[in-house]
Amino acid sequence: MTDDFFTIVDALVRIPTETGKKFHKELNLISWRGRPPVYDFRGWNEDRSEMTKGITLTGDELKLLKEKLGGIEL
Repeated sequence: MTDDFFTIVDALVRIPTETGKKFHKELNLISWRGRPPVYDFRGWNEDRSEMTKGITLTGDELKLLKEKLGGIEL
């Protein structure tokens, strides 16, 4: 998806919407305002015309998070 404000370079993971919720969560590789792409995790509505606040991570930050999450028992 492309917009003047952002370009979704790669849609990586979509977490389904909970029943009755407007936004689902996605992890995407996004270029904001033409800058180099970053990993972005936030909520989106179905047609991606609205979004929630989210977080952006560099590749190194995502790698560290992945390593740390691997040690969490659910």
